[in-house]
Amino acid sequence: MAHLITRRVAAAVAAATALTLLAACGGSGESGDDAKEITFWTPQTTPARVAAQEKVAARFTEKTGITVKVVPLSETDQQQSLATGAASGDVPDVMLHSATTTAAWRNQGLLDTEAADKVVKDLGADTFNANAIKAFSLDGTVGAVPSDGWVHLVVYRKDLLRAAGVEVPTNLEQLAQAATRMKATGVSGIALGTQAGTASGTEGVYSTFQSAGCQLVQAGKVTIDSPECTRAAEQFKVLRDSSTQGDFDVTSARAAYLAGRASMLLFSTHILDELAGLDSANPATCPECKADPAFLAKNSGFITVLDRNQPAQYGATLGYGIPEGANTDAAQQFIRFMLEDGYADVLASATEGRIPLRNGTKADPNAYLDAWSKLGIGPEAKSSVADLYGPEMVTAIRDGMNAVSLWGMGTKDSPLSGAVTAQNVLAQFLERLYGGEPAAQVTKAMAEEARKVQAEL
Repeated sequence: MAHLITRRVAAAVAAATALTLLAACGGSGESGDDAKEITFWTPQTTPARVAAQEKVAARFTEKTGITVKVVPLSETDQQQSLATGAASGDVPDVMLHSATTTAAWRNQGLLDTEAADKVVKDLGADTFNANAIKAFSLDGTVGAVPSDGWVHLVVYRKDLLRAAGVEVPTNLEQLAQAATRMKATGVSGIALGTQAGTASGTEGVYSTFQSAGCQLVQAGKVTIDSPECTRAAEQFKVLRDSSTQGDFDVTSARAAYLAGRASMLLFSTHILDELAGLDSANPATCPECKADPAFLAKNSGFITVLDRNQPAQYGATLGYGIPEGANTDAAQQFIRFMLEDGYADVLASATEGRIPLRNGTKADPNAYLDAWSKLGIGPEAKSSVADLYGPEMVTAIRDGMNAVSLWGMGTKDSPLSGAVTAQNVLAQFLERLYGGEPAAQVTKAMAEEARKVQAEL
């Protein structure tokens, strides 16, 4: 297929780009008590989030005397620069990154997994979200220390579904049926990422397919052409066809729901402040919102686990990795601080998108989840999730995070899953699905392309 990514070209471009990123590396190569400065890479790159992280790092310096250089670096840039830095011995000391990236780096021998595993054992593995531990582990050893993440929600207009006599869906098939019925009322049934070949399309596929019990790969065998996946593809097309506004990306899907032009929305927990009218950059613009900016918050319901018979939500899990060659002792001290004394302030840098993966301590198992529930959301951080949506929403979000499941996580299949996701392999076949090609043929083509990726690993 001519439109598929030419991976050799992409790899060459990535390698060239990496040469421009070495300035972001900063590990001194020292260890133990000699480590007086460490470098921390973070994908939380907005000015406000960087400033918040720098404040926490400054508190760590006050406590330990170890200076922290906070380097905002997107995960893509981290991926491009670490291998080159490792070759020259110039690496950071701590990196905040996703479980998918952890799997790839681990496969390349770039992570000091023993150092990360020791931090988890010191803090208590049972104080962390069990799924997050699994996502970052392989063969019983943790590759990075879980920190925080977000989960996909299905947000729905309680008033619109009620008026149309549509029940709240509890699985993917019911979601597709509800979206179709809601389209008949004149609004998009559901807004979600459906643009072919894009990251938003990849998220849409990933989120819906795995909610239906579909697996990309199992025990080394690509299974995206299984009957479960084929049925999921059929339902995905129904969801896509419920739009009255064409295909959506992340931005347009959010805008449609905020404007009252969609009865449902598939989105991350980042939507919570915007629904309440707390983010002037993404205001609620529905007709009723002018008189009541919180109208959508009051009239929206949330599904945090779509199918409780096979809970598998799409989400992000971030963790702290320590590369080989880092200042190990200082890095471990920093990570422990970020997950203890500094944890609440770390989460507060973007509360709605940084849900704790360490729920509490051995003495108080829910300490950090409880602290998170009281943190303000939105740019001004005046109201918490509990204030706006009630304490039951905090519990529901916890359930959603506990159900976050990534294809291949915790297994030797994780590098393949990560590569397929990063290259938007599955979303590149969506136009064929939309054009009427049978779902079984589309998933067969997806499987063939995934096997090509597998052969290149």
